[in-house]
Amino acid sequence: MHDELTKTDLEKMRAELDDRRLRLMPELIEEVKRTRAFGDLSENFEYKAAKQAQNRNRSRIRYLERMIASAKVIEDRSGADEVGLYDKVDIFLENAGMRQTVRVVTTVRTDPLNGLVSKESPLGRALLGRRVGDVVTVEVNEGFSYQARIEALEKGSDDGSAGLLQY
Repeated sequence: MHDELTKTDLEKMRAELDDRRLRLMPELIEEVKRTRAFGDLSENFEYKAAKQAQNRNRSRIRYLERMIASAKVIEDRSGADEVGLYDKVDIFLENAGMRQTVRVVTTVRTDPLNGLVSKESPLGRALLGRRVGDVVTVEVNEGFSYQARIEALEKGSDDGSAGLLQY
């Protein structure tokens, strides 16, 4: 399986990977050495915390390496009047009677609480390639779906402002 990422996604991942390897890992190794000298490791909270931080960093490094290795670079090929990646879309949720503005992004940049929805989410899949005025059915699961009307579209680009998803 390949993860569909933009060039900017990959650049951000490579930058974070370099930072974690070259800056953070040596700092964490020194912190483990420093806290190990405090004595009895069975009751040494600082040592345990330093080891946990080191393990989280190693885990994130492995994650980034796997994502980069399996990435398939994609580009937005939507038309000028179609919803594409990084476009801002004003929608009216007919079932709830409310308006919402979302931006369709790749899965590693998603932040639904701030209006960044994944292109692979039910809403993102329903919006991609659609036009202003279209009413889309968002299939959440077999038992639940809702209607959304596209009211406005503002073409966007990947300016790098959306950060990488942290796990």
